[in-house]
Amino acid sequence: MASERITLTVPGADGDRSLDISSPNRAIWPDAEGGPITKAELAEYVQTVSTPFLTSTGNRPVSLERYRDGIDGESFFSKNPPKGTPDFVQSVMCTYNSGRKHPQIVLTETAAIVWAVQMNTVVFHPWASLASDTDNPVELRIDLDPQPGTGIVEAVPAAHELRAVLREAGLEAFIKTSGNRGLHVFCPIVPEWEFLTVRHAVIAAGRELERRMPDRVTTAWWKEERGERLFVDFNQANRDRTMAGAYSPRALAAATVSTPISWDELDDVDPKRFTVRTVPQRLADLGDPWAHMQDAPGRIDTLLSWWDHDVENGLGEMPFPPEFPKMPGEPPRVQPSKKVAANWDENGEPVPGR
Repeated sequence: MASERITLTVPGADGDRSLDISSPNRAIWPDAEGGPITKAELAEYVQTVSTPFLTSTGNRPVSLERYRDGIDGESFFSKNPPKGTPDFVQSVMCTYNSGRKHPQIVLTETAAIVWAVQMNTVVFHPWASLASDTDNPVELRIDLDPQPGTGIVEAVPAAHELRAVLREAGLEAFIKTSGNRGLHVFCPIVPEWEFLTVRHAVIAAGRELERRMPDRVTTAWWKEERGERLFVDFNQANRDRTMAGAYSPRALAAATVSTPISWDELDDVDPKRFTVRTVPQRLADLGDPWAHMQDAPGRIDTLLSWWDHDVENGLGEMPFPPEFPKMPGEPPRVQPSKKVAANWDENGEPVPGR
């Protein structure tokens, strides 16, 4: 028996495209307020928000977080264009930290986003760099990640102070909800620095924020050292480390969306209000707070001078995620409570035979 299927006509700069959506009545978010949100409704959502979505997520490498049976089922990531990908879904060759290379999906038009929904994509994870120059980010991204015992209430004052820190460094910050409990702060930058250098700029900003709010903010990589403080996740600035893009849904029961907001909205923000069903009307009423984010990109020279100053004062490299190769100057990848100093050399490498 043939599966249920509908055909959508999706307008675009190159004319209309017809796309089949299989299982349109499948519940992606079965417990959403107002009743289940289906695959067809998700396809309608991405068409409605496609202009601001493509402004922030289009024309760059993107990873697709796919759920074949709705958010309560198993998920997996697609980076390579799968077999049968239509011609209007583009790709770009990317180099990863391991040195390997492979093509990564690039979305450039509304039909491509709808195709991703047909492939059961729920969350879209864009790189910080464009397809035209995958090695040099056009954004400095800072993830304010609440730890157990903290939440959006604690994230709000930290975001305001972070904005002040970044302004002192000559950067203008834009903010969005994560779609969960945290906040994402982005600064547009000229693409003159590669990912590792931008990561150092993020660490410098995070350390300055931590100095100003030591009881509420931490840059500690190891969870056992964070306590009930907001974590500045500097490793989200690495190559191929991504977060949910602006206007991307999240795989959470309420069908929340990672939503750009103005700074004036921050004090009263409730991320649960921004959902697949509410964001289209919000855009119609208020427009996109990030519409002009890339109009005047800044520079990270000041942050890098802060990084150099910290290094001179003994604050060097920070740990990398476990899947990364060992990086120059990186401290030992071992929890502080389990570290035996005699087992590690000055370069953070295990001492043979220890």
